[in-house]
Amino acid sequence: MKKDYLISIIVGLVTVLFVLPSLRNMEFGGWLFIVALFFIIPIFWVLGLFLGKILSRWLSFIYQFAKFVIVGFLNTAIDFGVLNILSMMTGLTSGFLVGGVNIPGFTLAAINSYFWQKFWVFRKKEVQGEKTNYSDFITFVAVVLVGVFINGGIVVLLTTYVHPFGGLSPERWLNVSKVIATAVSLIWSFLGFKFLVFKK
Repeated sequence: MKKDYLISIIVGLVTVLFVLPSLRNMEFGGWLFIVALFFIIPIFWVLGLFLGKILSRWLSFIYQFAKFVIVGFLNTAIDFGVLNILSMMTGLTSGFLVGGVNIPGFTLAAINSYFWQKFWVFRKKEVQGEKTNYSDFITFVAVVLVGVFINGGIVVLLTTYVHPFGGLSPERWLNVSKVIATAVSLIWSFLGFKFLVFKK
Protein backbone atom coordinates (compact mmCIF):
# COMPACT_ATOMS: atom_id res chain seq x y z
CA MET A 1 0.00 0.00 0.00
CA LYS A 2 2.76 2.47 0.95
CA LYS A 3 4.53 1.47 -2.24
CA ASP A 4 1.44 2.55 -4.22
CA TYR A 5 1.59 6.02 -2.66
CA LEU A 6 5.29 6.38 -3.50
CA ILE A 7 4.59 5.23 -7.06
CA SER A 8 1.79 7.78 -7.37
CA ILE A 9 4.17 10.58 -6.30
CA ILE A 10 6.77 9.53 -8.88
CA VAL A 11 4.11 9.24 -11.58
CA GLY A 12 2.86 12.71 -10.63
CA LEU A 13 6.32 14.25 -11.05
CA VAL A 14 6.88 12.57 -14.42
CA THR A 15 3.40 13.68 -15.50
CA VAL A 16 4.34 17.31 -14.87
CA LEU A 17 7.52 16.94 -16.94
CA PHE A 18 5.45 15.81 -19.92
CA VAL A 19 2.88 18.58 -19.39
CA LEU A 20 5.54 21.27 -19.89
CA PRO A 21 5.72 21.10 -23.74
CA SER A 22 1.93 21.47 -23.94
CA LEU A 23 1.99 24.53 -21.69
CA ARG A 24 4.79 26.06 -23.76
CA ASN A 25 3.03 25.43 -27.09
CA MET A 26 -0.17 27.03 -25.78
CA GLU A 27 1.80 29.87 -24.14
CA PHE A 28 0.12 29.08 -20.84
CA GLY A 29 1.44 29.53 -17.30
CA GLY A 30 4.45 31.26 -15.82
CA TRP A 31 7.30 29.78 -13.83
CA LEU A 32 5.42 30.00 -10.52
CA PHE A 33 2.52 28.00 -11.96
CA ILE A 34 4.93 25.38 -13.30
CA VAL A 35 6.75 25.06 -9.96
CA ALA A 36 3.38 24.73 -8.20
CA LEU A 37 2.43 21.86 -10.52
CA PHE A 38 5.40 19.84 -9.24
CA PHE A 39 3.77 19.93 -5.79
CA ILE A 40 0.06 19.95 -6.65
CA ILE A 41 -0.08 17.01 -9.08
CA PRO A 42 1.72 14.46 -6.85
CA ILE A 43 -0.43 15.53 -3.89
CA PHE A 44 -3.61 15.08 -5.98
CA TRP A 45 -2.46 11.63 -7.07
CA VAL A 46 -1.86 10.54 -3.46
CA LEU A 47 -5.25 11.95 -2.39
CA GLY A 48 -6.97 10.27 -5.34
CA LEU A 49 -5.40 6.94 -4.43
CA PHE A 50 -6.40 7.39 -0.78
CA LEU A 51 -9.98 8.25 -1.78
CA GLY A 52 -10.02 5.25 -4.11
CA LYS A 53 -8.96 3.00 -1.22
CA ILE A 54 -11.76 4.33 0.99
CA LEU A 55 -14.42 4.02 -1.73
CA SER A 56 -13.26 0.51 -2.63
CA ARG A 57 -14.91 -0.68 0.59
CA TRP A 58 -18.23 -0.26 -1.21
CA LEU A 59 -17.20 -0.65 -4.85
CA SER A 60 -14.25 -3.01 -5.09
CA PHE A 61 -13.02 -1.78 -8.49
CA ILE A 62 -12.59 1.87 -7.40
CA TYR A 63 -9.03 1.51 -6.04
CA GLN A 64 -7.99 -0.13 -9.29
CA PHE A 65 -9.78 2.59 -11.25
CA ALA A 66 -7.97 5.30 -9.21
CA LYS A 67 -4.63 3.76 -10.23
CA PHE A 68 -5.89 3.54 -13.82
CA VAL A 69 -6.73 7.26 -13.77
CA ILE A 70 -3.30 8.19 -12.34
CA VAL A 71 -1.53 6.18 -15.04
CA GLY A 72 -4.01 7.57 -17.56
CA PHE A 73 -2.96 11.12 -16.71
CA LEU A 74 0.69 10.15 -17.17
CA ASN A 75 -0.10 8.56 -20.52
CA THR A 76 -2.14 11.61 -21.51
CA ALA A 77 0.72 13.92 -20.53
CA ILE A 78 3.15 11.84 -22.63
CA ASP A 79 0.70 11.83 -25.55
CA PHE A 80 0.05 15.59 -25.34
CA GLY A 81 3.70 16.41 -24.67
CA VAL A 82 4.98 14.59 -27.74
CA LEU A 83 2.10 15.96 -29.88
CA ASN A 84 2.93 19.52 -28.82
CA ILE A 85 6.68 19.07 -29.36
CA LEU A 86 5.99 17.79 -32.88
CA SER A 87 3.43 20.54 -33.49
CA MET A 88 6.00 23.18 -32.49
CA MET A 89 8.63 21.54 -34.71
CA THR A 90 6.39 21.17 -37.77
CA GLY A 91 3.92 24.03 -37.33
CA LEU A 92 1.02 21.59 -37.88
CA THR A 93 -2.14 22.26 -35.87
CA SER A 94 -4.89 20.93 -38.17
CA GLY A 95 -5.62 18.88 -41.25
CA PHE A 96 -5.03 15.29 -42.20
CA LEU A 97 -1.28 15.47 -41.49
CA VAL A 98 -1.95 16.30 -37.84
CA GLY A 99 -3.18 12.70 -37.59
CA GLY A 100 0.37 11.57 -38.37
CA VAL A 101 1.81 14.01 -35.84
CA ASN A 102 -0.63 12.54 -33.30
CA ILE A 103 0.58 8.93 -33.72
CA PRO A 104 4.08 9.00 -32.08
CA GLY A 105 2.85 10.41 -28.76
CA PHE A 106 -0.13 8.07 -28.64
CA THR A 107 2.15 5.10 -29.41
CA LEU A 108 4.73 6.03 -26.76
CA ALA A 109 1.93 6.56 -24.24
CA ALA A 110 0.43 3.19 -25.16
CA ILE A 111 3.71 1.35 -24.63
CA ASN A 112 4.14 3.12 -21.29
CA SER A 113 0.56 2.21 -20.46
CA TYR A 114 1.08 -1.50 -21.08
CA PHE A 115 3.76 -1.85 -18.43
CA TRP A 116 1.97 0.31 -15.85
CA GLN A 117 -1.34 -1.47 -16.42
CA LYS A 118 0.21 -4.95 -16.33
CA PHE A 119 2.44 -4.52 -13.30
CA TRP A 120 0.69 -1.87 -11.20
CA VAL A 121 -2.96 -1.22 -12.07
CA PHE A 122 -4.24 -4.68 -12.94
CA ARG A 123 -1.26 -6.53 -11.40
CA LYS A 124 -1.42 -9.61 -13.51
CA LYS A 125 0.69 -11.89 -11.37
CA GLU A 126 2.62 -14.80 -12.78
CA VAL A 127 3.08 -18.15 -11.08
CA GLN A 128 6.27 -18.19 -9.00
CA GLY A 129 9.21 -19.55 -10.96
CA GLU A 130 7.67 -18.82 -14.37
CA LYS A 131 9.04 -16.20 -16.68
CA THR A 132 6.94 -13.09 -17.13
CA ASN A 133 4.38 -13.79 -19.83
CA TYR A 134 3.82 -11.11 -22.44
CA SER A 135 1.24 -13.05 -24.48
CA ASP A 136 -1.38 -10.49 -23.50
CA PHE A 137 0.64 -7.89 -25.42
CA ILE A 138 -0.99 -8.83 -28.75
CA THR A 139 -4.47 -8.23 -27.34
CA PHE A 140 -3.15 -5.03 -25.77
CA VAL A 141 -1.87 -3.86 -29.17
CA ALA A 142 -5.27 -4.61 -30.73
CA VAL A 143 -7.07 -2.55 -28.06
CA VAL A 144 -4.52 0.26 -28.50
CA LEU A 145 -4.87 0.25 -32.31
CA VAL A 146 -8.62 0.72 -31.99
CA GLY A 147 -7.83 3.52 -29.52
CA VAL A 148 -5.41 5.11 -32.03
CA PHE A 149 -8.14 5.26 -34.67
CA ILE A 150 -10.70 6.62 -32.21
CA ASN A 151 -8.27 9.21 -30.83
CA GLY A 152 -6.68 10.23 -34.13
CA GLY A 153 -10.00 10.32 -35.96
CA ILE A 154 -11.53 12.68 -33.42
CA VAL A 155 -8.45 14.97 -33.45
CA VAL A 156 -8.44 15.17 -37.26
CA LEU A 157 -12.22 15.66 -37.40
CA LEU A 158 -12.31 18.45 -34.81
CA THR A 159 -9.19 20.32 -35.93
CA THR A 160 -10.12 20.13 -39.61
CA TYR A 161 -13.90 20.49 -39.72
CA VAL A 162 -14.86 22.35 -36.54
CA HIS A 163 -13.91 26.01 -36.19
CA PRO A 164 -12.21 26.86 -32.86
CA PHE A 165 -14.66 28.22 -30.28
CA GLY A 166 -14.21 31.49 -28.42
CA GLY A 167 -11.29 32.73 -30.47
CA LEU A 168 -8.97 29.92 -29.39
CA SER A 169 -5.63 29.84 -31.19
CA PRO A 170 -5.00 26.82 -33.47
CA GLU A 171 -2.54 25.47 -30.88
CA ARG A 172 -5.11 25.65 -28.09
CA TRP A 173 -7.86 24.22 -30.32
CA LEU A 174 -5.55 21.30 -31.12
CA ASN A 175 -5.25 20.63 -27.39
CA VAL A 176 -9.00 21.03 -26.74
CA SER A 177 -9.63 18.55 -29.56
CA LYS A 178 -7.08 16.21 -28.02
CA VAL A 179 -8.83 16.42 -24.62
CA ILE A 180 -12.14 15.39 -26.23
CA ALA A 181 -10.45 12.57 -28.16
CA THR A 182 -8.67 11.39 -25.03
CA ALA A 183 -11.89 11.30 -23.00
CA VAL A 184 -13.58 9.08 -25.58
CA SER A 185 -10.58 6.78 -26.01
CA LEU A 186 -10.13 6.57 -22.21
CA ILE A 187 -13.48 4.81 -21.87
CA TRP A 188 -12.60 2.37 -24.65
CA SER A 189 -9.15 1.73 -23.13
CA PHE A 190 -10.35 1.00 -19.59
CA LEU A 191 -13.01 -1.43 -20.81
CA GLY A 192 -10.62 -3.07 -23.28
CA PHE A 193 -7.80 -3.46 -20.77
CA LYS A 194 -10.03 -4.69 -17.94
CA PHE A 195 -12.14 -7.16 -19.89
CA LEU A 196 -9.93 -8.19 -22.81
CA VAL A 197 -6.25 -7.75 -21.92
CA PHE A 198 -5.81 -8.08 -18.16
CA LYS A 199 -8.87 -10.17 -17.36
CA LYS A 200 -8.45 -12.48 -14.40
